Amino acid sequence: MIKYNLKCENKHEFESWFSESKEYDRLKKKKLIECIFCGSKKIDKSIMSPRILNSKSAKISENQDLKKFKRDLINVRKFVEKNFEFVERNFADKIREVYYNKNNKRNIYGVATDKEKEDLKEEGIDLISIPWVEKDN
Repeated sequence: MIKYNLKCENKHEFESWFSESKEYDRLKKKKLIECIFCGSKKIDKSIMSPRILNSKSAKISENQDLKKFKRDLINVRKFVEKNFEFVERNFADKIREVYYNKNNKRNIYGVATDKEKEDLKEEGIDLISIPWVEKDN
């Protein structure tokens, strides 16, 4: 996992995690990264620098990073719940409707089995799985 500081064309800054650096490049090329504040798809990585910590401060920093990461995931969840339609376990069928009917453009989210995800991938339908953090924890 790699975390990047991102900035949109409107100068909004936010962080995001990627499985590897190539994942950021792939998602940016497909215009699948957007600003969590304004929805802009013109996103760039900001300059980053590594942190070198001693073991005591590393534990404190790691705990703070985990708390911030959880807050970020909760914000992503709130954004998705506000701007996307929840289609429950009908996700695979509904995403096909959206994908194959170009006049049916809408934002949806839901639940899919591993088999359904694999079938969708074979059809060329890219999915993004978001860790769904409970808001109350």
